[in-house]
Amino acid sequence: MKICFIMYPWDRVNPNQDSSLRIIHECALRGHEVAITHPNNLTIRDSVTLSHCNTIIKEDKVKASVPSFYKSVRFVKKMRPLSEFDVIFMRANPPLDPLVLNFLDSVKDDVFIINAVDGLREANNKIYTAAYHDPERELIPATHVSKNISYLISVIEESEHDKMILKPLDGFGGSGVIVIEKAAMHNIKSLLEFYIERGDKQSNYVILQDYVEGAEDGDVRVLMLHGKPIGALRRRPAKGDARSNISAGGTVEKYTLTKEDKILCKKIGEKLVRDGIYYAGLDLIGGKLIEVNVMSPGTITDINKLNNTKLQVKIVNYLEKVTRKREELKENFRPENL
Repeated sequence: MKICFIMYPWDRVNPNQDSSLRIIHECALRGHEVAITHPNNLTIRDSVTLSHCNTIIKEDKVKASVPSFYKSVRFVKKMRPLSEFDVIFMRANPPLDPLVLNFLDSVKDDVFIINAVDGLREANNKIYTAAYHDPERELIPATHVSKNISYLISVIEESEHDKMILKPLDGFGGSGVIVIEKAAMHNIKSLLEFYIERGDKQSNYVILQDYVEGAEDGDVRVLMLHGKPIGALRRRPAKGDARSNISAGGTVEKYTLTKEDKILCKKIGEKLVRDGIYYAGLDLIGGKLIEVNVMSPGTITDINKLNNTKLQVKIVNYLEKVTRKREELKENFRPENL
């Protein structure tokens, strides 16, 4: 199997924690050809989509330790057509440059892209979760996306809850997530102006979401592979912080999915596969879906440690299965039918 990871720069990888590195290491252990590139390296020449790739030089014996593998791995640099790969694994950090998807459009019929181009186009930001049809609010708390300050203020005033969650539409890793309270209503207009009018853009969308009881105790991250949960953990926020993201100082605990969690995962999982989202991270609070992470969801290393498992084995098994099926079925292959 030839696999290309489109991801963040190699020198920014934390070898003790990084999820992408675990998948890359597992591919290398199995003797697969692994290339690594960055979205900025994509190019088109003579109507062929290529990328400047760092391809791992195969070793007779790959180091078993992931950090040791990271330190010792050697690359050969070469411009390569993306169509020569069996799999392209999108692991770039959000926000996603939509032009990257235009490059990938040209090879999506030749290569298995995880996640699919159309799926990434639809689900790479928080609108994907906010727009999920759930009129009874069984799965998702009431969510509002807007950059109209007057409207957002009216939403807060009319809410039955004393608290709401405010976050930027394009945030990730817990950046910009805060709890707002009606008791501080005199500050809300100024806060919304700051969030919406920040930066060079003329205006930015924000999300207002009903506060789910229990949010102060953190959230549950569930990793989904082809519509099914393969691992989970609970994230606890640092003292004095509303965010439970590990990158924001949160801690992790072992977690076993409840019956209700599994029902939610099944319903959401079916939609994910239909939309071409084959690998994703769900964030749950109080049995409700808060976010779907489709770009580069982490926590593989922590889930592995907490459960004495190796999720990367399941992920690479899946990629190998898809590659075999593509070879067998050629043009009639549809990954959602696996």
